Amino acid sequence: MPIVIARQLRDEPLPLSLLDLPVKDLGIAGAKLAITDNNTTGRFMNQEFKLEPIEESDPAKLIQDVVQKVDAGAHFILVDATPDTLLKMADALQGKEALLINYGAADDSLREENCRPQVLHTAPTRSMLTDALAQYLAWKKWPRWLLVLGPTEKDKLYAEALRRSAKRFGAKIVEERTFTYDSGNRRTDGGFEQVQQQIPTFTQNAPDYDVLVVADESNLFGDYLPYRTWDPRPVAGTAGLTADSWHPAIELWGGTQFQNRFKRLADRNMRSTDYNAWLATRMVGEAASRTKSGKFQDLVAYMKSPSFDLAGFKGVGLSLRGWNGQLRQPILVTTPKLLVSVSPQQGFLHQFSELDTLGIDKPESKCRAFTQ
Repeated sequence: MPIVIARQLRDEPLPLSLLDLPVKDLGIAGAKLAITDNNTTGRFMNQEFKLEPIEESDPAKLIQDVVQKVDAGAHFILVDATPDTLLKMADALQGKEALLINYGAADDSLREENCRPQVLHTAPTRSMLTDALAQYLAWKKWPRWLLVLGPTEKDKLYAEALRRSAKRFGAKIVEERTFTYDSGNRRTDGGFEQVQQQIPTFTQNAPDYDVLVVADESNLFGDYLPYRTWDPRPVAGTAGLTADSWHPAIELWGGTQFQNRFKRLADRNMRSTDYNAWLATRMVGEAASRTKSGKFQDLVAYMKSPSFDLAGFKGVGLSLRGWNGQLRQPILVTTPKLLVSVSPQQGFLHQFSELDTLGIDKPESKCRAFTQ
């Protein structure tokens, strides 16, 4: 059974730290590990899975190549692309026996007003990530936030999710500030002496706050904030204390064995995008083993059913939200080196699943494609 993994190659600015340099097989390595896992179970049922990567910088060419794969018999497409490319790909495959699983894009709009019934999502949404963080900050009784955001569209979307989470869990954003930066060689031009002077001045004279929350998805300035603010305050958001689907230091729930297997395969630590791609690939394998079928309709029907349950090394079974195709899962709250907590936090209750306290819940969802 072929599983296609489609990556839209994009020019991204280099991160601030040499430890965060991009890797060429991001996501693909996670999918490769899951293919091995799928085949371990599949060989007992005469099922065999293979991964077929497509990498393109041109969105139109990427979509064309994916359509050709589907026309040649592939049914399951794992996608890491911009929201616009993902939607165009879904529309190009409309009416065909194809299911797209988004493992790269966090945009809530893809699960809401722009949802598609043939698109599922293993990447957590921004609202899931900021809700996970907000729950922990509420548990710590740090309700006053100073919001610092960058000028990019992704930064604005993350800041919007932070505002929503603050309102949802009783926090107050006391002030918002936009950080502007001069592009260039930040590692040489932005020396520590310059940054050491710039950040305290930028954060001076703020209203009283408990924690600085930062929205810097491209990692252009956020890592400069910890330990440099005018007031001695923790930093959370996209830097400092962060929330994500995975972390290379996780040891709980069989995580050590999982991490070691990935490191033997890829010769590096697993990143969250790798984990999201692993989940997407395992969803197909789990559906095939549970249904004992290779038929597209059987696998999709099982994945979308209330019976679907996927083990994801997080202590609970993971399942899909029936109203928008989002995989519900615990979110890890971490520092760069260690796990701090896991959300949902204790005390945040829900009538159906505590995991649905993270992100947009069914009553507030704008997605109608899954209920038609």
